[in-house]
Amino acid sequence: MSELLVIAFSSEEEADAVRAKLLDMQKSYLVDLEDAVVAVKTKSGHVKLSQLFHPTTAAALSGGFWGMLIGALFLNPVLGAAVGAAGGALAGALTDVGINDAFMRDVAGVIGPGQAALFVLVRKMTTDKVLEKLSGVGGTVLRTSLDHSKEQALRDALQGVLGRAGEPSAPPA
Repeated sequence: MSELLVIAFSSEEEADAVRAKLLDMQKSYLVDLEDAVVAVKTKSGHVKLSQLFHPTTAAALSGGFWGMLIGALFLNPVLGAAVGAAGGALAGALTDVGINDAFMRDVAGVIGPGQAALFVLVRKMTTDKVLEKLSGVGGTVLRTSLDHSKEQALRDALQGVLGRAGEPSAPPA
């Protein structure tokens, strides 16, 4: 089962940097991401989503290819490509993979103008190593589906409060 993390940052650049860090960790097999989206609240109050995967574009390209191939069979590849691309784009626009866009816009509505929220859907991760690499990046946890102890460990890691082996340090006596 995937875990949802929503972390607020003071700028889009900070959120993008953390997303890039997570994508690098994914290349090292420390984390398996299902989705990672940066939501930015503009000065006018609108929420802009910066997604990694655009289903409309991918489906349009796929539909265009298959339409052209089928159109070639009927001696009209241009018409086939156009119809296939239009059909693929429509199917892609109706498909919402990963984190629900309406949910992201709703949650990101609480951040201030110019601020950003990073939405991450994690299939699995090597928790201690991921927290160690995220140590001190800043940010405020808005929501998670983690249990309380893991959520606190994430909060501590973001603030750079880690002890040995990526474990949250004990509070001062």
